[in-house]
Amino acid sequence: MAVRQADVVLVGGGVMSATLGMMLRQLDPSLDIVMVERLDHVAHESTDGWNNAGTGHAGYCELNYTPETGDGDVTIDRALQINAQFEVSLQLWSYLVEQGILPEPSSFINRTPHQSFVWGEKDVAFLKRRYERLSAHHLFRDMEYTESPKDLEEWMPLIVNNRDPMQRVAATRIKHGSDVDFGSLTRSMVSWLETQPNFELMLSSPVHYIDQRDNGRWKIRVKNQKTGELTKLETGFVFLGAGGGALPLLQKSGIDEARGYGGFPVSGQWLVCGKPDIVKQHDSKVYGKAPIGAPPMSVPHLDTRIINGEPALLFGPFAGFTTRFLKQGSIFDLIGSVKPTNLKPMLSVSKSNMDLTRYLIGEVFQSHGDRVASLRNFFPDAMEEDWQLRMAGQRVQIIKQVDGGGGKLEFGTEIVAAKDGTLAALLGASPGASTAANAMINVIERCFPEKIKTPEWQERMKELVPSYGQSLVEDEALLTKVRERTLSTLKLG
Repeated sequence: MAVRQADVVLVGGGVMSATLGMMLRQLDPSLDIVMVERLDHVAHESTDGWNNAGTGHAGYCELNYTPETGDGDVTIDRALQINAQFEVSLQLWSYLVEQGILPEPSSFINRTPHQSFVWGEKDVAFLKRRYERLSAHHLFRDMEYTESPKDLEEWMPLIVNNRDPMQRVAATRIKHGSDVDFGSLTRSMVSWLETQPNFELMLSSPVHYIDQRDNGRWKIRVKNQKTGELTKLETGFVFLGAGGGALPLLQKSGIDEARGYGGFPVSGQWLVCGKPDIVKQHDSKVYGKAPIGAPPMSVPHLDTRIINGEPALLFGPFAGFTTRFLKQGSIFDLIGSVKPTNLKPMLSVSKSNMDLTRYLIGEVFQSHGDRVASLRNFFPDAMEEDWQLRMAGQRVQIIKQVDGGGGKLEFGTEIVAAKDGTLAALLGASPGASTAANAMINVIERCFPEKIKTPEWQERMKELVPSYGQSLVEDEALLTKVRERTLSTLKLG
């Protein structure tokens, strides 16, 4: 069997692999890149519009990124970090639009105000404090706050119509928020890459074998599901960007850095309304507070979405318990991921998170009426017959080993890279896709350390992302300049 030599192998056809492939192609057009995907389309697992919140997680409306402290204050560091990372993605997409690499922005991103909405004295006080802390920072200077019924009627008519007038409510808004169809974005990037020399896309081709040779290069075997043909790849660098499938592949790689990592799978479901007379009454993303005990991905929100060009309203997600790592995965994924190196952390997390497990199982057994009752907290006039249940994507939260050998459940994303820089994997979920550009810059810096230091790569990176190497959290003038360009180019202003 012939061996296909490559400089880079990207495992998974989602937004992370596509972003890394795009950036490496821009930095060095001579690189020979192969992308392998287990499904017969790219961007049909975690990246697909129906499987992804699509908020363009910017920290504007997601209340779980600004937790309350014991003394009633609000911590904003995570929201600042996520917002700055989303700005990096916007810069990359703006460059690709300007170069004609990405199509008309409205095919993948649309202006959609980001709003937070709460009710009750305690949560209103929290939201006001959150607004005061965030709006004092330049990243969030455009944030508005209101408790006025007149404002709320303009901002979110569906949500305030026929609501109890005695209930105290409050909201914040950022007008230049966005709805991102990461599936369409990714398919556009991969379509362009396919027109370039030295790029090959292999569909229906899951990885069966991965091992590092003595010379440091990686051997990978993929099998075409349709033809049965086996292909051997050999490469100097592997990126595992396969969503929930990344952890099992990372374990197969055998790198020391994979030791102690486990996964906690969480499924999700949406209530979806496609009725035009209802959809046209709501043009924003409205996030509330998560129920006690819920994972961060279950923060309830009523979202305007444009997926593959079609508008709809989504409410949820309702979390659920599953043992699959991918929507089209196996019920044995979780059991198969338990290894001697992560058994102790996995057992420790399962023991200390029984409440979360019970909550997830309880979510699975909710009736349609129960789910619509939750929706009525946001949309009092919601009718059961107008909403259908649809499966959302799978998420695999990270389980990490901590000192003493126990485990901790993490709700972010993390890059695990081999010390020799020849392999990297992206694990975890939210904020995920929105911060893809920033995450892939991190991969490039860790895995191509000598090349990124060269004047050529430094110059190219600053063309792709003008704020590269500088802090948008600290530099107000830079943020102003960058945001002016991205809001204009992507038509979000």
